[in-house]
Amino acid sequence: MKIHEYQGKEILKKYGVAVPRSVPCFSVDEAVKAAEQLGGPVWVVKAQIHAGGRGKGGGVKLARSIDEVKTIAGQILGMQLKTHQTSPEGQKVRRLLIEEGADIKQELYLGMVVDRVSQRVAVMASSEGGMDIEEVAAHHPEKIHQLAIDPQTGLLDADADMLASKIGVPAGAVPAARQILQALYKAFWETDAALAEINPLIVTGDGKVIALDCKLNFDSNALFRHPEIVALRDLDEEDPAEIEASNFGLSYISLDGNIGCLVNGAGLAMATMDTIKLFGGEPANFLDVGGGATTEKVTEAFKIMLKNPGLKAILVNIFGGIMKCDTIAEGVIAAVREVNLHVPLVVRMKGTNEDLGKKLLAESGLPIITANDMTEAGQKVVAAANGAASL
Repeated sequence: MKIHEYQGKEILKKYGVAVPRSVPCFSVDEAVKAAEQLGGPVWVVKAQIHAGGRGKGGGVKLARSIDEVKTIAGQILGMQLKTHQTSPEGQKVRRLLIEEGADIKQELYLGMVVDRVSQRVAVMASSEGGMDIEEVAAHHPEKIHQLAIDPQTGLLDADADMLASKIGVPAGAVPAARQILQALYKAFWETDAALAEINPLIVTGDGKVIALDCKLNFDSNALFRHPEIVALRDLDEEDPAEIEASNFGLSYISLDGNIGCLVNGAGLAMATMDTIKLFGGEPANFLDVGGGATTEKVTEAFKIMLKNPGLKAILVNIFGGIMKCDTIAEGVIAAVREVNLHVPLVVRMKGTNEDLGKKLLAESGLPIITANDMTEAGQKVVAAANGAASL
């Protein structure tokens, strides 16, 4: 789950991370009032969307007068902001952040993720702040310093000071940088974050260390422990199909292809998408119905997939373990009849009650294409999507 920059800064501030004074706004009038409230000669008008690269897309601008704040806020609010992390259509800006200007002497990078290899929280720090960390990794990997944090000790003073020194924090500002590093780790750990990023982390002319921008993403599987974070969810920033799917307990992610996938189990879903690509197709979605799929859930899954206007075919790939093949077959038959399916459907199922499931499909009278293994299923659904006459 993602949240906005201003929401992330409020969380970090509670943990002791220094952030600029700022006010979130939903209208031009609110933006003007915010600038007047903050005072000062310079303000930054920031678009609030769940994507990076806002500055390059024209979503972050400097204003040197109240009139400029008003003009810029009017330009940004409501625009379709396009960045390397949005869809080609961009994302509509519905929220702004008006922030006080900062005297920037240095721009640094600080980030934390879960390292699957060491099974620890890994901190990454770099002197190249203000840039995409992927670009730094590609062109200057020697400028990225990493450390896996021992959960029993947390981020030690010596380690925090070492990282701060390596990325060029002046000696006099190292204690302030240490506080931010340790506060960020504590926030990451206690909120069950999946990503915490401060880019840039700045050192000001008077030696202060401040989080000028931040990004916080959270582990969706741990949100039941954090209702206060769930309350920050902005549905306007999420795919409507993914929101609808979550309401029915479906794990759904929209993709750019034209072959719908309905699978039980995340690992099998990934393997199914790989198989489709192996035979020249492109998956339209990731969809895991889980181990307790009902006829209602399968029907809703079909409805969600069919809302994609570019859909050319659907592949149902089921391993009957906890979920029995005949139960899925019944759900598929009911769903096909209810939604009046207009694209080819390929079904492959293996496992518990497999023969009964296949018998139900064969006797349904519906134009369902069956497959015995994943290779055959991949070949048939790609051929169907391409409009092949013979399957």
